[in-house]
Amino acid sequence: MVDFARYYIEFIKTLFNNLIAFFSSIFKAIGKFFGTDIWSYMSSFFESSKEFNFLDWVVAIIVIVINIAFASFLLIRIYQLLRKYIRFVIKEVEKDYLLEEISLLSQKAVQLTNEKNQILQLKMEAFGMNPDLFEKKGSKDKKKNAIPSRFVKLIAVDDKYDGKNLVTNMTPDDMLTLNELVTRFINFAASRLGLFYDKKVISNYFAGMAASKILILEGISGTGKTSLPYAMGQFFDNAASIVSVQPSWRDRSEMLGYLNEFTKRFNETDFLKDLYEATYRDDLNFIVLDELNLARVEYYFAEFLSIMEMPNADDWKIDIVPDSQDGDPKHIVNGKITVPQNVWFIGTANKDDSTFTITDKVYDRAASIEMNVKAEFIDAPYTEHVKVKYEYLYKLFAKAWEDNPISAKARSNLEKLDEFITDKFKITFGNRIMKQIKMFVPVYVACGGSEYEALDYVVTRKIFRKFESLNLPFLQDELNQLEKFLEKQFGKNVFNEGVAFIDHLRRMS
Repeated sequence: MVDFARYYIEFIKTLFNNLIAFFSSIFKAIGKFFGTDIWSYMSSFFESSKEFNFLDWVVAIIVIVINIAFASFLLIRIYQLLRKYIRFVIKEVEKDYLLEEISLLSQKAVQLTNEKNQILQLKMEAFGMNPDLFEKKGSKDKKKNAIPSRFVKLIAVDDKYDGKNLVTNMTPDDMLTLNELVTRFINFAASRLGLFYDKKVISNYFAGMAASKILILEGISGTGKTSLPYAMGQFFDNAASIVSVQPSWRDRSEMLGYLNEFTKRFNETDFLKDLYEATYRDDLNFIVLDELNLARVEYYFAEFLSIMEMPNADDWKIDIVPDSQDGDPKHIVNGKITVPQNVWFIGTANKDDSTFTITDKVYDRAASIEMNVKAEFIDAPYTEHVKVKYEYLYKLFAKAWEDNPISAKARSNLEKLDEFITDKFKITFGNRIMKQIKMFVPVYVACGGSEYEALDYVVTRKIFRKFESLNLPFLQDELNQLEKFLEKQFGKNVFNEGVAFIDHLRRMS
């Protein structure tokens, strides 16, 4: 033990002596450079300049000016990078602090609500009233029931459909190909709604529907992000449901509702009602989360993001209430609702200081469509809407996957691109993104586009977008190499979306 103690004391002494010597050598080097070396350089120059002729002095002055300019540029650039980094760190610290404050306030609000409900319950019990019993009139016989349903809006949906699923009757005019659906929608929106859309955007929309149940429409205001799913609802003769996301949304209860322990009723939201109504239908249903990034998507939508990863659609169940009771809606089974396959969640997003960044967890599971340009006027003929079953649209998707699989050459180029990006940027495609690419590209081709055009778009939105979170000022060479790699592997003027985004990244840095 004594020997080890001696060894350890000597080790600590040596370590500290080395650290002192290390920092001392740094300070000595700095002092030597600014104290003696610079003066030595100047003395050497003045001594040598005695032999200079006129031409030597001209060249010397030019070289000195260039060196001073380069040194100044280097110092200014270092200062700018340090300033940008410090501002970024301060901003992130402030954001984390605000999020923590919001979380604490939300928890306190929930606690106060629970306390209020408990106080009201005690008051009612003090007056001899039982809050568990309410009077309810049936939809048809108007009889009183001592145990009413906890769900008013959902029971109204049951009454609306009389407990029977709606059957969509398609006519031969409704049985269109994907390419025909795209063209017909563009003409319908222009002639009936006065809304104009580019064919590429609509092809991306249908291809996105094939690749994911979640679509994100993002871009500047006024380009038709919210009106697009609205127009789709009108086109398929089933109005889209538009739900405005609030900045206060912190969890799923804001979107789905919650069971009020005082009234024993479920506070239903329009989102829940629209989702429940979709279980009665066999056509296409769109639920729009307008400005979805006013709150953190991965908080309030987390359960949906998780269940829709499950391969078996029967497992897409959302807990609504903890138990099952008499009077519950028909399609709430064991307190759960099954998310139907005929519904898509469409989120619109703006990018400004009032919104949160959409995380990779959300982007990786969604089909992202960028809308930054307003489409030009289209003089379209008067066009009627269509009635389409979900099963029919899915058959169109399945046929596209069979008829237009990604070519062997494109797969090989994608693999090489994946290897290049993994090596240079430490980002990989991943199985989830590769699966979406294989589902997106064939449907885009069936809508009238080209294979490389689809690859360009989806790779840019899925992979290149991730570069925004990297330290771009130190990746300029890698970005230039990526641009050259795209031209070499896919051809010049083929990956136009990708090259434009790379140029955007360079300007960001």
